[in-house]
Amino acid sequence: MHITLVNPPYPIGSHQHPPFTPLGLGYLAAVLEKYQYEIDVIDCQALRFSYEEFRSEISKRQPDIVGITSTTLTYKSALQIAKKAKEACPNCLTILGGSHVSFWDKEALQECSSLDIIVRKEGENTMLEIAERIEAGKNYQDVLGITCRKDGKIVKNPDRAYIENLNDMPFPAHHLWPIERLRKHGTVIFPLVTSRGCVYWCDFCTAVRMFGRRYRMRSPKNVVDEIEYLQKTFGAHQFTFYDDAFTVDQERAAEICREIKNRKMKIEWDCETRVDMVTKDLLCTMKEAGCFAVWFGVESGSQPVLDAMRKGITPAQTIKAFKWAKEVGLMTVANVVLGFPGETRESIWETIKFIERLSPNDVGYYIATPYPGTPLYEHVVEDGLLTTTDFNKFDTATPVFKMETITGQELRDIRERAFQRFYLRPGYFFSMIGKGRFWSFSIIRTILAHFRRAVKLRLGIK
Repeated sequence: MHITLVNPPYPIGSHQHPPFTPLGLGYLAAVLEKYQYEIDVIDCQALRFSYEEFRSEISKRQPDIVGITSTTLTYKSALQIAKKAKEACPNCLTILGGSHVSFWDKEALQECSSLDIIVRKEGENTMLEIAERIEAGKNYQDVLGITCRKDGKIVKNPDRAYIENLNDMPFPAHHLWPIERLRKHGTVIFPLVTSRGCVYWCDFCTAVRMFGRRYRMRSPKNVVDEIEYLQKTFGAHQFTFYDDAFTVDQERAAEICREIKNRKMKIEWDCETRVDMVTKDLLCTMKEAGCFAVWFGVESGSQPVLDAMRKGITPAQTIKAFKWAKEVGLMTVANVVLGFPGETRESIWETIKFIERLSPNDVGYYIATPYPGTPLYEHVVEDGLLTTTDFNKFDTATPVFKMETITGQELRDIRERAFQRFYLRPGYFFSMIGKGRFWSFSIIRTILAHFRRAVKLRLGIK
C-alpha cells in the first residue's frame, strides 16, 4: 500500500517560520515504514509548491492514502490540498490530522467534501490501524480517535488512549524530506521532541488539550541516541528541542545534558521552557552540554494578566530566570502575548517596558490568538467577541477578536512600535554580531525589516 504524507503550504502573505522537518508527519512516516508500508512525503513548505504543483506531483504518485497535517494557520490550505488530491487521485482516501482539526473535526468534514477522515490528537497508532484496515479490505469507521462520515452522518468516535512509552517510537523519518531545502543560512537545524503532554493549563495553549495533562517523557538515553543518529546520518550539529517546556522534569533535563557530555558530543542546541522550571545550576549544566539559547514563556509583565492567562508564574520569577541565564552565558528569548482579553493600553505598555528591562537577546511579540480547543477560544466565542473564522488570519500578528479597551489597529500599531523600540536600539545590532552564524543572519534580517517598516511609517507609506 502506498501512502503519501503532505505538509500544506502557508497561506500567501503569512509569516513563515524557518523550514524544519514537521515532526508530526515525521513520526507518522517512521511508524508506517516500520510496518513495511510504502511511504513518501510532499512538503509543500520546503519545496515551495503551489496547489497546482502539488496536484501535478500527487498525480504522478497515485497513492492509496493521502495523509495531511495542518495547524490553524494552514487549515484552509490543507482543505485545498485534500481537494487537489481527490481531483488527481479520485480513489484515494484523504485523511487530515493535527492540532486544529482535533478540535474542528466535524466542521472540517462539513466544509470539505474531499475529506474522508479526521484523525484527532496523537495520530501514529490511529493512522497505522486505518492503513491495516484498508489494506485488509475492512471497514475503518469504528477506529478510535477519528471523526468520519457514516450512513450520511458525521460520526465522532471515542478518543484513542495516548502512547504510554515514547521510547517505543521510532525516530522521525527525516530521510524522506529534501534536507537541502531545509537549510537556512547554510545550516540545517534538526528538531527533536523529548516529551508529550503538559502539567499546566494556560488558557491560550492547545498543548495540554492535544497531548494530555500528564507529562510523558522519553528517557535521556533514547533522546541522545536520536541526536547521535542524526549526527552520523546527516552530519547534524545544531538542534532545537521542540518540547513546550523542556525542563518540566529538571533532573531528567540534567541527565540528558550529562549523557551528551559523556558521549563527548560537539553540538549546539536551544530549547523552550518556563521561567519557574529552571535553576542556575541547571542552566549552567545545559550550557556545558551545548545549549546556547533558551526561549522563555514570559507572556506578560503584568501579574493580573498572567493570572487571567492562568500561566502560574510571577514577573519576579521571570527576572530571576533571565538573570541566571545571562550569568551562565546563555542567550535569552522572551515570548510575549499582547492583547489578552481584559488587557488595557497601560498593561500592554507595562509588559513592553518590562521586556526592555529584561533586555533579552531576542523577543517575540505575539497577538493573543484564540485557537480552537483552548479556553481562550471558548471565551471569545461565548462573549461574541470573535470577529472572523478565516483561519488564514490566525497568524499571531492579526487581531481576530474584539477588545473593549483597545482597537485591533491600535494593538497592531503598538506591537510594531514595540518591535522597533527593541530592534532599533543603538548598539543592539553590534551586540548580536558573532552570536552564531544562523542567529546573526536572522537578527540582521529582522533589524532590516523593522527599519524598512519604520521608514515607511515615518513617510506615511502603508
